[in-house]
Amino acid sequence: MEFKYCPTCGEKLIKKEIGDEGFVSYCNHCQRPWFNVSYSTIIALVVNEKDEVLLLKQDYVIKDSCVLVAGYYKEKETLEQTAKREVYEETGQEVIDLQYVQSYYHDKNDLIISGYIAKVQAKPLLKSIEVDELKWVKSTEAQQYLKFGSIAHKLLISYLEKRGEI
Repeated sequence: MEFKYCPTCGEKLIKKEIGDEGFVSYCNHCQRPWFNVSYSTIIALVVNEKDEVLLLKQDYVIKDSCVLVAGYYKEKETLEQTAKREVYEETGQEVIDLQYVQSYYHDKNDLIISGYIAKVQAKPLLKSIEVDELKWVKSTEAQQYLKFGSIAHKLLISYLEKRGEI
């Protein structure tokens, strides 16, 4: 997201050269730069004790494949707290171990996405109103349900490679 007006005082920003950063949005009134920002989000590959992956159907996201738990950071949360909250809100599963994998950039929506493996002890599934369907699938079979090349697919591949399954 690019700032055009100062979030503090409302003055129209100018472009000003700031050291190694090059030209950035700048407020003459507040005497400060405003750097472009991307929204912070998470994606979590939820894995249970049977090495099954939890897949979601969310037709409002994509109709012809499954997705993983994902969501936006909320104010005053860490990304780890966001991941645990989103897993619980969307699936009813409580994360017992959370491992950071890597970050991804989603150009279409200007998102920076932190990818996690979220280990759970499987409990009855409780889907949120955002979710059309939830299902456990063997991790080695989950690829066929995810869109090839998607961030969800890349996160699954990372998990499988780490386990020596690929």
